[in-house]
Amino acid sequence: MTSTPKAVQASRRNGSPRGRRNLLAAIVFLAPSVILIVLLRLIPTITAINQSLHQGIPGSLNPPSFVGGQVFAQLFQSASFWQSVEQTLIFNVIVNPLQIILALALAVLLSRGLPGSRLWRTIIFMPAAVPMAGSAILWGIALEPSGPINGVLTAVGIPAQPFLTSPHQVVGSIILIVSWIGIGYWMMFLIAGLNDIPDVYYEASRIDGAGPLRTFFSITIPLLRRPLLFVLVADTVSNFVLFAPVQILTNGGPQGQSNFLMYNIYNQSFNLSNAYSGSAQLVILLIIMIAIVTVQFRLLGTGEDS
Repeated sequence: MTSTPKAVQASRRNGSPRGRRNLLAAIVFLAPSVILIVLLRLIPTITAINQSLHQGIPGSLNPPSFVGGQVFAQLFQSASFWQSVEQTLIFNVIVNPLQIILALALAVLLSRGLPGSRLWRTIIFMPAAVPMAGSAILWGIALEPSGPINGVLTAVGIPAQPFLTSPHQVVGSIILIVSWIGIGYWMMFLIAGLNDIPDVYYEASRIDGAGPLRTFFSITIPLLRRPLLFVLVADTVSNFVLFAPVQILTNGGPQGQSNFLMYNIYNQSFNLSNAYSGSAQLVILLIIMIAIVTVQFRLLGTGEDS
């Protein structure tokens, strides 16, 4: 007896009442997400691209005129724009590896069945449950010249530090704030990935006499490729669009050292009423993020299916 091809079987199932019900259920469950993606992601992106190619006078009744790449040409001649790009890249080059390495180290440590590991997971994850704005306000108070952190430093004989008011310390202070939130959040994804690795691989490595470092780099990292790639990409995007701590604590200062691209877009669009320049910078930010994420997929996606 000849077997029915799988494609024919699938078409029959889809044409059956059960197949139609499953298709309808899938549409119902997916529709809200698709609608939100279109409304909150796709349409604003298309609007920003279109707006970046136009120029007009804010508040004027005359429609904006099409100028092509003129807005981008003006941006490329702006020293403040290049400073914003430079500060954004410096910030991300530091904060992304720092958060991933610490989150991975904590995930490995707390997935070893240590005493009180569940309690430590909860404590480390708790900052992620606090809204970013609330965390920024708390850290702003803690890092004030007369705040508790400087009080502790003064008590042990270290001079009080300017932190958020110093052009040399402001980036490090913001890295501290976002890492306090991000490390615990990304740690939970990596712990879930570690728990999905079968123990048989570690048993085989112990039989072969592999040490902890060899096991980590030969087994843990390759089998953690998928969750690690997700965490790396999501963390990169999250830090590139960082806004709340800068807007609440520094307003891009001092001396433009925390004037990251996302805040500069907000400043150009709303404070300076130059939505066309803000849209052009948003397009550039999207291009930079897409380029970096593509490289990350190339590096961590190689050999993933094997």
